[in-house]
Amino acid sequence: MYRCIKTSFKTSRTDLERLFHCNRLSAQIWNDCLKIAKEYALNHNGQWINKTQLQKELKGKYPLHSQSVQAVAHKYLQARDGAKQAKKQGLFVKYPYRKKKNFNTKWVGKSFSIDGNKIYLSLGVQNGKRQKPIVLRVPKLPDGDIKEIELIYDRGLKLAISYDNGNTPKENLYTNRTAIDSGEIHTITAIDEKGNVIIITGRKIRSIHRLRNKKLKELQKKMARCKKGSRQWKKYNRAKQYVLSKSANQLQDALHKTTREFVNWCISQQIKEVAIGNVEGVQRNIKKKMRKTTTQKLSNWSFGKTKQYLKYKLETEGITLHEVDERYTSQTCPVCGRRVQPSGRNFRCVCGYHEHRDIVGAVNILSVFIYNQIKPVCTVKDIKYLRIT
Repeated sequence: MYRCIKTSFKTSRTDLERLFHCNRLSAQIWNDCLKIAKEYALNHNGQWINKTQLQKELKGKYPLHSQSVQAVAHKYLQARDGAKQAKKQGLFVKYPYRKKKNFNTKWVGKSFSIDGNKIYLSLGVQNGKRQKPIVLRVPKLPDGDIKEIELIYDRGLKLAISYDNGNTPKENLYTNRTAIDSGEIHTITAIDEKGNVIIITGRKIRSIHRLRNKKLKELQKKMARCKKGSRQWKKYNRAKQYVLSKSANQLQDALHKTTREFVNWCISQQIKEVAIGNVEGVQRNIKKKMRKTTTQKLSNWSFGKTKQYLKYKLETEGITLHEVDERYTSQTCPVCGRRVQPSGRNFRCVCGYHEHRDIVGAVNILSVFIYNQIKPVCTVKDIKYLRIT
């Protein structure tokens, strides 16, 4: 199975400058992709340039390994095709157009070699002469077949190493199923067919978001009083990047702990399949009359990352993750089918049914997953409440 780790490294001052130059070169390649694609479309009646033609236009122009150049071209093509698919779904997105000053450089295949804890990054052949490779020393390399190395910036240059650990998903012979109602207050609320419930609070994640937003507001006010590009402005900007990077690491840690707790619960409940509500578009479709604080809360909701972490963790245990439509699942009574506008975290229906609002959402998502409609599916028996610290 493919995994990725982020690690620091040590190198000489000269090679460190060469690494920064690599990212500037990658940005130049990206900008050239934009220019080449535009000119090609104008000269061919709006027809898009394909991968082979784009790689041919870029070949031999840059002092980088050919596979590193191709990796930038592939990212451009993926961004372009992704925007096309989003437009087909009715979303308002733009095709890639923004020029860059720095862009992550990637080494794949034979463009790098490893000797012990040393990594040799090739820069290919320039003017008929092979360039001297960049030598990096890392504290520890992952166990497995390393597939690609990407140069990223996170409070300094770091390496994102993708590798195949050689593991295969475990065989899962269980039959139990569960559904997740993902939320901003409670990151995960899930119920299985036997009525067992787990609620994992998102208060830790909310507190990180609040502190980050508070610090950013203070720094942006100070930056607004400075001349852009001045020494003081750069000082505040470095502090801003530090806050963003540190909070991103804290959020990542909290989400990993949250999803790991849920996966452990799935194993204990002998789960085979997991259904999760698809909440894409909730923020875009929010009514304009809603308060600014509500909009900010939704923007802080890390639903995409939660789903991403769940997918690969569950896959390792042989558990399948499915997405289902979650419209009105938190507003519909699972007993009589009436729609109720819940007040706070409690759901009460005129038929006498009452339950935690997020549990109602999870029950209805499970019902939609199993029966393709909302109807009684199980009764709540045991509730496990967890707070991530």
